[in-house]
Amino acid sequence: MTRARFQAAAVLLIAAAASVRGQEKISPAKESVSTVLENADRHYAARAAGRDGALANPREISEAISLYERAAPEVPEAQWKLARALYFLGSYTGLDEKGQRAVFERARKAGEGSVRSVAARRGNADPRKLDPAAAANLVRQDPDGPAAFFWTAVAWGQWSLGSGKMEAARKGAARRIRDDCLTVIALDPAYEEGGGYRILGRVHDQAPRVPLVTGWVSRSEGLRFLRLALAQAPRNFVNRHFLAEALARSGAIGDAIAIEERLVSDSPGADHLVEEIAIQEAARKNLAGWRKGS
Repeated sequence: MTRARFQAAAVLLIAAAASVRGQEKISPAKESVSTVLENADRHYAARAAGRDGALANPREISEAISLYERAAPEVPEAQWKLARALYFLGSYTGLDEKGQRAVFERARKAGEGSVRSVAARRGNADPRKLDPAAAANLVRQDPDGPAAFFWTAVAWGQWSLGSGKMEAARKGAARRIRDDCLTVIALDPAYEEGGGYRILGRVHDQAPRVPLVTGWVSRSEGLRFLRLALAQAPRNFVNRHFLAEALARSGAIGDAIAIEERLVSDSPGADHLVEEIAIQEAARKNLAGWRKGS
């Protein structure tokens, strides 16, 4: 299937899902929430089915999204998994910029909902009025805590890319991502293979330094956090790719090239097939540019 046909299919499936959401809310009366979540997880696990390289067919991920939305709006597991599925839909199914912005806005709202729901289970304090250490202490015993904060940070990051880095920084997106990642690290440094370190390092590497807004951004801190992510999961494709790009920005082109060369020669894993093929494509583009400039 061509990219244009994938994009058209994604638009149709999103429109169909929106139509269902606009109708009466479906409550799983005969099915338990756990059963709905299990079905959604099966569709999510099949998200690479029918792919064309790094371009995913939207059918399976759209089914997963519909079921996560059905599971229950106040169930944290359903909310953060919805944010995760929407991230995949927006990133890998060929949507245009307008479609991506709409999907990532939904992901951001789902993520924020999961954070609020987790906090409500642990005392109803507003986690957005707490520093990362206090937020981590609030949800420390909650099994959905790390996932809620991590996928909210991811959703904010993708939303920021669609809104423009400067505009996102002015709206506090970088600070929100930073604090959510610090919360994840305080809860579980190994979650999502060093995910808290990975996203935090990326923010330091990519966010603009705006006085009084993101003056805390530090490229050297970005490298430090990305190396910590790599130490948690040395094979993780995103950890390696983000570190390579940060090294290139710092002037260490030779080190960056070495990392990306090993990455493109590696074999993608079945669990993240589309995502890892997409990272390899980005790495090949980097290598072409870096070698040309060297």
